[in-house]
Amino acid sequence: MPPPADSPPCNRPDKLPAGHLPGDSLRVDRWLWFARIFKTRGLAARVVSAGHLRVNTAKVSKPAHKVAPGDTLTLLVAGDIRILRILALGTRRGPAPEAQRLYEDLTPKPEIAPVVEKSTRKGRPTKKDRRDLMRDRRDMLE
Repeated sequence: MPPPADSPPCNRPDKLPAGHLPGDSLRVDRWLWFARIFKTRGLAARVVSAGHLRVNTAKVSKPAHKVAPGDTLTLLVAGDIRILRILALGTRRGPAPEAQRLYEDLTPKPEIAPVVEKSTRKGRPTKKDRRDLMRDRRDMLE
């Protein structure tokens, strides 16, 4: 029996009704897995459920949230914030070059930290040396 006309289309290409192309949207956890941002779909769903994802600046906490080409994702991956613009949805989890064509990486390049000269003194650092090291580390984090 064919699905009712008002039912949402299925995302699996092998289960789509005749003459129907894959939809204009896809679950965000599935897209993150297709794009090889996460190794498993379950891990992608866990990150989304934890609230570490924004779609077009709106916080998303449901792995079933739909995304479409043109959407901008901001997410936390391995302690780094990544900004991705979706270019295509994809139909499978293909090889890495195919996955990289699904998005444009808008993440700003990290600034190279200046080289801090080590103290010319030998032995244990003085209190002034420790304060200087702490100040330099704090400045790098800001």
